Amino acid sequence: MKLGELKPSKGSTHSKKRLGRGHGSGWGRSSGRGDKGYHSRSGSKHRPWFEGGQMPLHRRLPKRGFSNFLFKKEYQIVNISDLDKLEEGIVDADILKLNGIVKYSLRPIKILGDGELSKKLDVTASAFSDSAREKITKAGGKVTEQ
Repeated sequence: MKLGELKPSKGSTHSKKRLGRGHGSGWGRSSGRGDKGYHSRSGSKHRPWFEGGQMPLHRRLPKRGFSNFLFKKEYQIVNISDLDKLEEGIVDADILKLNGIVKYSLRPIKILGDGELSKKLDVTASAFSDSAREKITKAGGKVTEQ
């Protein structure tokens, strides 16, 4: 069998309905679109949110609550167990990015206390949890908040 000899199996395909080809075809004149109106014309689309000109649901419902997304601070989370993989010395945003622990060096970083630390590290970050601060100082390291 060659690529040019491939055919769909018998009965699996149908010929396309040819619209607007005269009265004899059964699909002439208005071509199955009805007589008048938006959907009889080209360019009409039926969108799932459109309610026929009725006031849409998302505009009928009252606004509720408060959104602080403009001033929200999103921290990149780093656990103590992640810091334990690094070499002894200074740890800051650039070093965390180089080692693939955080994605962005310019966004705020928060150190959390999940895991154990066995090395002396001088850690600089935007925020620390109390347990992380305690574990770093207990291991002989230093905590610096930006």
